Amino acid sequence: MFRSTLCAVLFAVGAVLIGPASAAEPIRIGFGMALTGPLAGNGKSAQLAMQIWRDDINAKGGLLGRPIELVTYDDQSNPATVPGIYTKLLDIDKVDLVVSGYATNLVAPALPIVMQHNMVLFGLLALQVNNEFHYPRYFSINPSGANGAVGSTKGFFELAAAMNPKPQTIAIVAADAEYGKNASGGARDNAKDYGFKVVYDRTYPPSTTDFAPLVRAVQATSPDLIFVASYPLDTVGIIRAAHEIGLKTGLFGGGMVGTQTTSIKTQLGPLLNGVTSFDFWLPAPTMQFPGVLDFIKTYQERAAGSGVDALGYYMGPWAYAELQILGDAVTATKGLDQAKLAEYLHRTTFKTVVGDLAFAADGEFTESRTLMVQYQNVTGTDLDQFKDGRNPIIVWPQQYKDGNVTTPFEAARQ
Repeated sequence: MFRSTLCAVLFAVGAVLIGPASAAEPIRIGFGMALTGPLAGNGKSAQLAMQIWRDDINAKGGLLGRPIELVTYDDQSNPATVPGIYTKLLDIDKVDLVVSGYATNLVAPALPIVMQHNMVLFGLLALQVNNEFHYPRYFSINPSGANGAVGSTKGFFELAAAMNPKPQTIAIVAADAEYGKNASGGARDNAKDYGFKVVYDRTYPPSTTDFAPLVRAVQATSPDLIFVASYPLDTVGIIRAAHEIGLKTGLFGGGMVGTQTTSIKTQLGPLLNGVTSFDFWLPAPTMQFPGVLDFIKTYQERAAGSGVDALGYYMGPWAYAELQILGDAVTATKGLDQAKLAEYLHRTTFKTVVGDLAFAADGEFTESRTLMVQYQNVTGTDLDQFKDGRNPIIVWPQQYKDGNVTTPFEAARQ
């Protein structure tokens, strides 16, 4: 099984992305990334951000006087390919550093392989994959914070608790996969803490395509709140089903992956109205950290006409910040010693395009930076209404808020 998977990886679509020529031996950073399959929209966006960082660093002479080379393989959005990819990167390609691909389901199978090699690993937007291992050389680039499952869902529950009258019941729906399990676990913890009674709690197979029966089953319990932990294709199906059956509830969304992706925003258009879910960065005045708008300008120029997410708001700043942090650690420790890198990463606060970041135990951020946003007054499917910060509106937390949540869901979606 392993041999066949490794062989498949060797023939997968992959690319060695090399910066400007230099006489010095390059520093090689290896990773798998979703360049095809259902996560490719976000994976390609992350890859472009990493290429921009590489080019920025190489234009300045590289790191330690050496150019940066990115060694990338397509993980096809398939967790089964990941062990073979990282085995090849570390045992055959002999890369100097590794980072992960995008998303919990793809980061989780990479971690055991990297641990066997005692390497530092950065996980990109992965939710609590180090909870079981407590590996001291893992660092999570995920704004959810130290208790990620709770932190990533807390805003939904704080918004709900502030509603008048206060909701009493909640339905929890999640994909039967790593992310869905982790996020729904955090939702259960928050429901208990905020005093909401769970009246529906089910997972669905990732292969599900018809979500109308699921949404009808949820509606039959008449919940005051509906929390959904879904991946992109599921998110589209669930939102469409909610509109088809005329879903009625107080607050709907919470953990929907996909509403952040530009192609899904323009695909769904007004169907997004009333959806309240998480996001990680938007061009609101409250989030214009030093350097981030320059990065976004470069990203959007390079993304134009390339088939990559046109805006880059969700993946771009965080993927760029990931390599900013890694590069700063290499520079500060003056080498590639994995133990020294890990020690420096644990004790340092880093300045990045998404603000100051520091790592707590298990490699999670010391503070949660998850946003809750709501789509309001979306008309048509044109890109501009999502580009200029009008949609979605940041409704939580207070320090980044630029608008107020509208409830109930059936009123907000009008």
